[in-house]
Amino acid sequence: MEPMTTFQLLERYLDLSADRHQLIVNNMANIDTPGYRTRDLDFRHELQRAMTEESPLVTPVTRQVSGLVERPDGNNVSLDRESLLLSEAQIQFRIGVQLIRREFSRLLTAINGGGASSS
Repeated sequence: MEPMTTFQLLERYLDLSADRHQLIVNNMANIDTPGYRTRDLDFRHELQRAMTEESPLVTPVTRQVSGLVERPDGNNVSLDRESLLLSEAQIQFRIGVQLIRREFSRLLTAINGGGASSS
């Protein structure tokens, strides 16, 4: 197995961040759905798995979150928890975008001769 490029690693990071964002949004959208159970993924574990898998398409493993307060209708979504996790996911995604920008900037600098001017 060839080592992944920085861009491949960042792509997987962004994909996983987007997947988690979608899970959180789905949880929030189902706050009034009787019997709905909060779902999440272990971001660190899934990131490590995504970085070691050979296949470019790695589907993260989601799980029901236990230990949350359940309402009488069986729903256990906490808007406070999901809002906090949504903010975290947004920050993680922004960090990934910044890292990609930095890599493109490095490539552009290399293409342009490292910033050296020609006479």
